[in-house]
Amino acid sequence: MPKSNEIQVINSNFEGKYQFLLNFMLINPYLRSCQLWWLTIISTSITSCVSTQPTAERLSVVDTTQINNQHSLSLSTPVETKAVQPGPYRAEYTKLHDLIHTRLEVRFDWEKQYLLGKATLELRPYFYPQDILVLDAKGFDIHSVQLVEGGSKESLKYQYNQKKLIISLNRTYLRDESYFVEIDYTAKPNELETGGSESITSDKGLYFINPLGEVKNKPQQIWTQGETEASSCWFPTIDSPNQRTTQEIYMTVEDRFTTLSNGRLVYSQGNEDSTRTDYWRMSQPHAPYLFMMAVGEFAVVKDQWEGKEVSYYVEPEYQPYAKLIFGRTPQMMTYFSELLKYPYPWSKYSQVVVRDYVSGAMENTTASMFMEDLQVDSRFLIDDDWDGIIAHELFHHWFGDLVTSESWSNLTLNEAFATYAEYLWAEHLLGRDEAEYLGYEEQLNYLGEAREKRVDLIRFYYHDKEDMFDSHSYAKGSRVLHMLRHYLGDDAFFSTLNEYLTTYANQPVEVHHLRLVAEKVSGEDLNWFFNQWFLDSGHPELHLEKVFENDTLSIEITQVQDLDFAPIFRLPLEIEFWHDQQNESHSIVLEQQLQSFKFQMDSEPDLVIIDKENNLLLDLDYHQDVQELMHQYRVGTHALTRFKALEKLLNDSVGSEVVGLFTEALEDPFWAIRQLSVNLFEDYPGDHPEELVSRLYAMAKSDPKSLVRADAITTLSSFPNDEVYLPIYLEAIKDSSYAVAGAGLTAYLQIDHPERNEIAQQFENENNIQLVIPLADFYALDHVPGKYSWYQSRLENAKGELMYYLVNYFGQYLVSAPPKEQVRGARYLEDLGINHSTYYVRFSAFQALSLLEGVEGVPEMKRTVKESEKDPRLLEVYAQIP
Repeated sequence: MPKSNEIQVINSNFEGKYQFLLNFMLINPYLRSCQLWWLTIISTSITSCVSTQPTAERLSVVDTTQINNQHSLSLSTPVETKAVQPGPYRAEYTKLHDLIHTRLEVRFDWEKQYLLGKATLELRPYFYPQDILVLDAKGFDIHSVQLVEGGSKESLKYQYNQKKLIISLNRTYLRDESYFVEIDYTAKPNELETGGSESITSDKGLYFINPLGEVKNKPQQIWTQGETEASSCWFPTIDSPNQRTTQEIYMTVEDRFTTLSNGRLVYSQGNEDSTRTDYWRMSQPHAPYLFMMAVGEFAVVKDQWEGKEVSYYVEPEYQPYAKLIFGRTPQMMTYFSELLKYPYPWSKYSQVVVRDYVSGAMENTTASMFMEDLQVDSRFLIDDDWDGIIAHELFHHWFGDLVTSESWSNLTLNEAFATYAEYLWAEHLLGRDEAEYLGYEEQLNYLGEAREKRVDLIRFYYHDKEDMFDSHSYAKGSRVLHMLRHYLGDDAFFSTLNEYLTTYANQPVEVHHLRLVAEKVSGEDLNWFFNQWFLDSGHPELHLEKVFENDTLSIEITQVQDLDFAPIFRLPLEIEFWHDQQNESHSIVLEQQLQSFKFQMDSEPDLVIIDKENNLLLDLDYHQDVQELMHQYRVGTHALTRFKALEKLLNDSVGSEVVGLFTEALEDPFWAIRQLSVNLFEDYPGDHPEELVSRLYAMAKSDPKSLVRADAITTLSSFPNDEVYLPIYLEAIKDSSYAVAGAGLTAYLQIDHPERNEIAQQFENENNIQLVIPLADFYALDHVPGKYSWYQSRLENAKGELMYYLVNYFGQYLVSAPPKEQVRGARYLEDLGINHSTYYVRFSAFQALSLLEGVEGVPEMKRTVKESEKDPRLLEVYAQIP
């Protein structure tokens, strides 16, 4: 399961406390005209408890380099790392029974949102004799519990506390004796007291979407989410990751619905009451948290890999785009199978997109589930793709599904590998530069979290299992695997992965299984590596000083990480010295808090690069002057080396030399460097030489990367007298790329042009966020009258992040709307703030209401919204607001 698609950005005003709100608002840096405005609204309302009124002044766009590159995440900005108090020891669950087989027969009551089920479980004692069976079963009505022997059934006594079903067996069973228990039950997920986390926002297991079909433009669906221990919210089981069971599911649904589950569809059988029963069978054992069901009116697009079915389940509207979205899946299956020398091990592979999903995606065995954001059209795919998350869930089918962490303490054995698959796929498809840039973003995500929280990768003392789903388990774990690959070498690393899969297929594992296999393959004791990276906290924080005298370069490196949280690391690294265009490399090993190294050379080097291959997870405090950084850019063979040089230059005052370098970097072969350079010149206060303007103009028209073209347009629009670029804005709004069209539309609507309203109206039926937001911004901040119905129509179709931003703008629009519209709009916002299923949309509605304090009834509406809230994240925020 991917942690989320939220980038981690630290804002000191929030002291990490409300980071989850900032994370969501900064998901998409291209929505740049509303982000800082709403950060100010939220920060002010929390810190000073005063509602902020909107300004009519149009805001300048946000510098995406400040969002994406997170310059503050370094030793130059001291921050107090907070101690995470340990929870109780979390052992692997004791195995009293083996769960051998699970047979489920289910139908659904859409009106009550109940599952009517019968579960038949085959079990046997794990080792010791047993006369009691304890099952996880959350919030059920239990109708009967029976022992099944041949054709007869015997009622069994049981106790039930709404969480555990404790069954007294008819006798004591030995470990070579299996038995069958049948449970007739009703699951009532909406009556459970639910929890969740930032990664998995709800844990009620079974979800009815638009169950009565009353919500316009929203399909009726049912789907499940088992991780971590929510499968027991819809069927009785031993809900532990160290169990493995085969399964059968008989799903009875209305004939208009399509179903999906693990394994293969054996048959579909029509019933006399216009329903249909689909029989799905999974003959290979897997963990109960990987069980899944999906029901809906899906279009199913078929593909294949090596004779196995590959299929994509989407809403009918997106059927033409399914292969554009998911179509590289067979190619990924081939690549990963060959890389691991272990062919994809399951009978089929399906991928389904559902509405209102509680996470980003989930690796249910043979049937991964994805959030609705993946349903996009061909224009979206010009700008970006979903290969990362698709590769992540697919790789889980080796690491997580085939070989499964024995406990949530070892979660990183699932998630680090799946996250690293994103790097591997990028490296294979797009090359090393793209992969390194992705790895760098992961490192920044981890470093952002580490400023507030430092915990072991393998954690036996967490407070809640949901705490494990963080940037340590995902991003740090991925970078640690990359370091292990770098240390062992590709041959030994991938041989280790093959041996690990071969040895522990269909078994639960802990971190020492991986270590022992790596040692077996490499012949080396690797306790030092696993102890410091998996079983301890933190990362190397290095301070470097260098002095050149008497033909000797002396380098002193100090490990300055807080030793209350982190060890002294053993760190093999490479140092590279450059004299003009000539370079030489030296390998050193850090293993003490303070170490000095001396290198003989004829002259002082122009440049010293630490970790030239960008392989290590570290935080380096090392002063480089402007000339050094400019030299690093010009000699850097890796794009990330050049990118880091430019990034550090941004922290210095930008003089003419640096401006010249960034102008030069506009022609860099790597798109992210061109984008970084383009964004430097946005609102740049200095001169705009003709060469620079000409280059930006050319990039806006023809850069091969659409996101760079879009940012070039945005930068041009920040220049004085940007009306001269009107032709390129008008050309851009016709572009196939949503990003380019959106940038052109935003730039055009900022110009006081007589045809603005007419142009805006041409886009009023668009639903893509890139085109809706420019209109919402224009209509709200320019007080364009008569657009209430447009906002309502867009809000009806909006979902996810678009809904969040659109509610923001709707609140701004209402400030200058007629009084009747203000009252009607406030009631709508109140309803959203109470009833919307997504916490950040509810919060957005509350903030929009805060702009309407003078409207009759709004203070009472805000109070009602606060009193209705149950999400602990928002409750904490609301507690700070009177």
